Amino acid sequence: MPPTLGSLLRTPRLRLRLLAGSDLLRREVEWVAVSELTDPTPYLAGGELVLTTGVRWADNPPDLRSYVRRLANKNVAGLGFGVEVNFDRTPEELREAAEEFGLALIEVARETPFISIGKEVSRLLAQEEYEGLSRAFAAQRDLTRAALDGSAAVVDRLARELDARVLLLEPDGVVRHASPASAVDLVPELVGELPRLRGAGPRIGASLVSGGARISLQPLATGRRVRGFLAVATREGFGSDDRTLVNAAVSLLSLELERPALARGAGLGPGVLSALFAGALDPRHPGAEELMAGLPAEPVLVAAARGPVPDGPPPDGVLVTTVAGTGGALALSSAAGSGSLAEALGELFDGPVGLSEPVGYADLEVARSQAERALAAAEEEGRALLRSDELPGGLFGLLDSPAGLRLAEDLLAPIDRQRNAAELLASLRAYLAASGRWDAAAERLGVHRHTLRYRMRRIRELLPGDLDDPDHRTELWVALRLREGRS
Repeated sequence: MPPTLGSLLRTPRLRLRLLAGSDLLRREVEWVAVSELTDPTPYLAGGELVLTTGVRWADNPPDLRSYVRRLANKNVAGLGFGVEVNFDRTPEELREAAEEFGLALIEVARETPFISIGKEVSRLLAQEEYEGLSRAFAAQRDLTRAALDGSAAVVDRLARELDARVLLLEPDGVVRHASPASAVDLVPELVGELPRLRGAGPRIGASLVSGGARISLQPLATGRRVRGFLAVATREGFGSDDRTLVNAAVSLLSLELERPALARGAGLGPGVLSALFAGALDPRHPGAEELMAGLPAEPVLVAAARGPVPDGPPPDGVLVTTVAGTGGALALSSAAGSGSLAEALGELFDGPVGLSEPVGYADLEVARSQAERALAAAEEEGRALLRSDELPGGLFGLLDSPAGLRLAEDLLAPIDRQRNAAELLASLRAYLAASGRWDAAAERLGVHRHTLRYRMRRIRELLPGDLDDPDHRTELWVALRLREGRS
């Protein structure tokens, strides 16, 4: 689960002490915000642990009751006050206001840098995300394996994973399979939606609320023709991992209903190609000779496209499967004659295509990642086809993605908002490039070292991290390099 106030207080090295809000220890901490503003709420989204030392309170004390009330109304996770900086102890008025407005108040010892609290929250958030991804991957793997036994097995497995009621429906609403059997009670709530969805096409779903249950209704199709519907009803609604699993089931069931007869691979069971790409099947296993006989010869190429996948069989020797949750597709073909394959893929898909490097089946997941990264770059550059070997390599190549650039922008945002942002960014880059050597950095910029020191003091005030921390300096350097690569 996400980090809570209680989990932070139970971390001995942080030396935190709860002053108010003993009933709020289960509050989740979504982020740490350090602010010395007398009203930081315009810059908060809710869920943050706000940290302050009251540095501006000594000369111009604010109305602490109003200060706490604004934070409580913003629904922050709590307030941390750093002592022995400007105040020897946490002001009693602050504690009283926290108790009055139901805000958790934590005292932060002088020995605990605020950055240590931020790092701990970041570590716990990353741990939660990793555990969630691991659970989701295992669930998708089990779902893909169930697809080898047909659509009923997929529905049963999805119902168990989500603790949900799941229905597989024909296009006209006739129940094909229900898990558990009581799920058929949902049919009267769904029949009114089916005509609208059939007319809306294969990419439009619906969400309903009925009898305390939240129902997701999704069309099943690999082309432009809807061949059925999947309904999933839960009590708690859907988290991101749940939606990913439902999308995987939609993809697998769509393949099962379609059962395309491919020129090569016609003997493959439903969902086999999706299982290969998910790593749930090993075609190199000694007992998989028949499977290998139905697959393109090694080495193979993987192509990724956003779709839609057209109706009708793909080109000879090309296997195609939809990708859960993206509206796109993956294609598999032998690398022999890759030039003609590129032409075939251009005819198969209307939009951009990303192509992997030639690999063996043991590296099929790597090839899929290469193809999807190439597809993202092709879409951004407006190219019809982009091969993986045309992309930048190394660690910067992996980071050079929309997600990586977004993180870089967020990290440098406090500087970007300044009027002299260009000067500050240039100074930061020179300082980092010179490994913190003032004279070398100032000479590179063509300014006096005192000017550079002034700018760096301003940068230290703007950034939440510590420039003396090697990890933070590395993050800043990577962020600057990523931005330069996009300029």
